Amino acid sequence: MSRETINSICATFPGAEVSDPWGGGHDAWKIGGKMFASIGATTSGVAVKTDSVETSAMLIEMGVGTKAPYFHRSWILLPWDMEPGELRERLLQSYRLIRQGLPKKRQAELPDFPSG
Repeated sequence: MSRETINSICATFPGAEVSDPWGGGHDAWKIGGKMFASIGATTSGVAVKTDSVETSAMLIEMGVGTKAPYFHRSWILLPWDMEPGELRERLLQSYRLIRQGLPKKRQAELPDFPSG
C-alpha cells in the first residue's frame, strides 16, 4: 500500500474530495465536508473511522492496526503493508459511516452510491 494506492481507492467513492487542511503534505479525504480517511505527512499508514471505540480496540488487539495519533479512539491507523482487499473494505466502511452520519438533506445532494 502507498499514498497513491489509498488516494486512487478513495477517488472512486462518489462525492469524495481530498484536501490538505493542515498543510505540509497531509491527504484528508472527505465526504460532505467530513473526513473519512487521513494520510499524515510523515506517518506511514492511513487513519480511518470505525463504528465504535470497541471496534477500534478490537482491531488494535487483533493487530489489524494501531491507535491513530491525534484522532478520537474510534479511529484506527492502518499500516502500509495491509492486504489491498482489506484496505479497500476498511476505507469503504469509513466512507459509508461518515456519509450516513451526514444530514439527510446533504446526503440527498451527493452522487448515488450503492448501499450494503
